[in-house]
Amino acid sequence: MSKDRDMRELAGKTNVCKAAIEGAIVATGYAEIKLQRALANYGPDTEVAFPTTGYELPFISGLGGDKVTKLGELPSVLNKYKKNIQHKYDLEHAKLAGETTAIAAEIIEALKYVEEEKPYEDEIYMGFVNDKILREYGIDLVDFTIPGEAVIMGKADDPEKLAEMINELQSMGILTFLCDEVVDQAVDQGVKMGVEFYTLPLGHFTQVVHAVNFAMRSALAFGGEERGDYDAVLDYIRERIRGFVIALGDQDEVEMAAQMAASHLGMPTITNQDDVEEIEDRYIVEEDYDEMVQLGLELRDIHIEIVDIPVPITVGAAFEGQQIRSDDMYVEFGGQRTTAFELVKKRDKDEVEDGNVELIGPDIDEVEEGGQLPLGIMVDIYGRDMQEDFEGVLERQTHHFCNYGEGLWHMGQRDINWIRISKEAKEAGFTIKGIGEILYAKFKSEFPSIIDRLQIRLITDQDKVEEKLEEAKARYDKRDERMEKLSDESVDVFYDCTLCQSFAPDHVCVVTPDRVGLCGAISWLDAQAAYEIDPAGPNQPIELGETIDEEKGQWEGCNKRTEKESGGNVTEVNLYSMMESPMTSCGCFEAIMAMVPEANGIMIVNREHGGQTPVGMTFSTLAGSVGGGNQTPGFMGIGKTYVTSDKFIQADGGIARIIWMPKEFKEQLEDDIKQRAKEEGLGEDFYDKIADETVGTAAEEILPYLQEKGHPALDMDPLM
Repeated sequence: MSKDRDMRELAGKTNVCKAAIEGAIVATGYAEIKLQRALANYGPDTEVAFPTTGYELPFISGLGGDKVTKLGELPSVLNKYKKNIQHKYDLEHAKLAGETTAIAAEIIEALKYVEEEKPYEDEIYMGFVNDKILREYGIDLVDFTIPGEAVIMGKADDPEKLAEMINELQSMGILTFLCDEVVDQAVDQGVKMGVEFYTLPLGHFTQVVHAVNFAMRSALAFGGEERGDYDAVLDYIRERIRGFVIALGDQDEVEMAAQMAASHLGMPTITNQDDVEEIEDRYIVEEDYDEMVQLGLELRDIHIEIVDIPVPITVGAAFEGQQIRSDDMYVEFGGQRTTAFELVKKRDKDEVEDGNVELIGPDIDEVEEGGQLPLGIMVDIYGRDMQEDFEGVLERQTHHFCNYGEGLWHMGQRDINWIRISKEAKEAGFTIKGIGEILYAKFKSEFPSIIDRLQIRLITDQDKVEEKLEEAKARYDKRDERMEKLSDESVDVFYDCTLCQSFAPDHVCVVTPDRVGLCGAISWLDAQAAYEIDPAGPNQPIELGETIDEEKGQWEGCNKRTEKESGGNVTEVNLYSMMESPMTSCGCFEAIMAMVPEANGIMIVNREHGGQTPVGMTFSTLAGSVGGGNQTPGFMGIGKTYVTSDKFIQADGGIARIIWMPKEFKEQLEDDIKQRAKEEGLGEDFYDKIADETVGTAAEEILPYLQEKGHPALDMDPLM
């Protein structure tokens, strides 16, 4: 009886596997027609590629290793995958049909870029998601900082519920792709979309493939998988891209085929249509909009700690990239406009009232629109395992946590911070005290092992801000003095940093008292504190062992750790040389050093500088050659403060080798460069001997200037 009842229930329901195979036939047929027309109109030698990517047609390239660059190469690719379509209505054949549908969709989308340079320029849709966005969010996706990926497609029968669903995903920090009518419905509902909100409106129909090729590029870029290594690529995506599909409204055969492509990548589909046959853990019916996201999280084993924060705005990592321009701002603090600072300070138990968030001074409703207020943010922490060394590490989290608030914007740190609250946030009822509520909730949830009690004081009274600023500066000075007293000789442990290995697998950063991490954000004390907070984290101690070469900065322990963490690809590293076995570079570096043989010296270009340099390359071009975990003698990525370190390439001649820097960067380090030059006996005028772009951007342009100024590099031993 039970079997008969099941058969009656299935009668009239769509077989998803059969629909996917039929959809693949339709999709490939449509791709063939479009391809034939394109070949007739443009010819087989016409170049074909998505814009601003190094992966040609990513799904085709990653899956089969086919580096397609011309139209005439596409028919054979399509035919290769068409052979996988068979009238066998089981899950495995349905997934292969889905794979073929994704290939067809990628071809159809690529042809649009042959016909028009910017096919979506005048629309709200994005189409292809470029590599810049991939670099910005792909890293966080594969290391689970972004906990997962959701694809919403179709048409919602309840647009308000759709908006709630997207807002829920944003608050969780889930990267969300929208396709089909849901894009227009979300716009009508006033949902904030765009890269800065983790919500990407792809477009209609075949544009959904851009969610698929984003996942593919993540595997190639950050997983280090080889193009065409079919099983390895798919395994990486299934393991590291924790995604799911929400299909709303009626779905046709092609859409179901696309959903089977997602299933092939480990992403289940949840639909609100009850007229389909479910496939366990692959294709699931859930008619309640309020339950669909939760079901997706459960299916992909995504665990998100939901923290109830008593503020009238959405709080989540999705808002971290938002900009609040002056026209959208209600009130701002700091930014050299008013006095402002932020301070995290370790306190005794009886000094901290847990949960107390206090505002001292006027609130947001006491200032006119577009106005300014001073602001002191004081975070007092008691914890049995809390240490003073953790203060700076935790203090920098203020930047991230403030930016999690929809309608909040934060820049800078210490007493050079800058915060804005938007008009929309104010209209929603957000107050200055809300900043404290967010900080309290996030600090307590993110660092439960070291924070037992936490209180927040927000000060907007000018006199009290000035008074407490002195306390903050004294604390900053104390931290800086401690760092200044440290040197590589005064410690017997360095730290590695492997935070960037998700996109540069061979890179190992060695952080020492005299050499900050390449990103500029991790000092030796920071790494030490990070290890104390998370002993299994990306900063691990390195026992130095035998000194192999003191001048070059080579230790047995650093070599062993680098070899281990690079998978044996880098076996030797000199911390004080860029010419012989230099430290690897990842891509997050603040600046790049490069030798200029004509001047027997080096140039340094910072990330902010967009112009040409004396080696004939811009920063971005250099980064493409130097980054990725490469060990490139004569070139090296660095943190800015390393430039004025006592150990700055001491084996190669030190600071005396610097012959060119961008003017703004040079001025930023002016006092420190002059001080180091004085210590090295180079004279106080050494700073003026360093050329910049106002002198020239080619070696032959700056050489006469260096000769005229008598730059010491010209008389030093040859670099090579």
